[in-house]
Amino acid sequence: MTQPLRPFERSLPMALMRAREAVMREFRPRLAADALTEQQWRVLRTLSAFEKPLTTRELSEMTFLLGPSLSRITANLSERSLLRRAPHPTDQRSNLLDLTDTGKALVSKVAAGSEEGYAAIEARFGIAQLELLHELLDELAAAQTGEES
Repeated sequence: MTQPLRPFERSLPMALMRAREAVMREFRPRLAADALTEQQWRVLRTLSAFEKPLTTRELSEMTFLLGPSLSRITANLSERSLLRRAPHPTDQRSNLLDLTDTGKALVSKVAAGSEEGYAAIEARFGIAQLELLHELLDELAAAQTGEES
């Protein structure tokens, strides 16, 4: 039987979600100006963080986008010449995904605004609280797994 969450455990994640939503409300017009959805931006931003191409599976794990959604998003971004998809040399079910020069330029242009937004979240809640949140969520997940077994 799971115990109800204490107010602190419930309030910090909710406060972070509200802060993220406030940032995204300000950030959405920047994405809309370049005809990007938040999910497309998540894919572009994730790919820009790595020097090497990522597999479809790696990108899915990092962006929390499931296969069908990720396939549609990458196909759209590929059609717009923002990313390139190459067949994986050993895994026929996967592609290697990387930004094109056009994609890198777009990320550089849009990223300045997003960095301001994410910095605002960190400034408001502090890195220590964000790390505490991650530890707390790990503990809650471990507790639930322990109760289910």
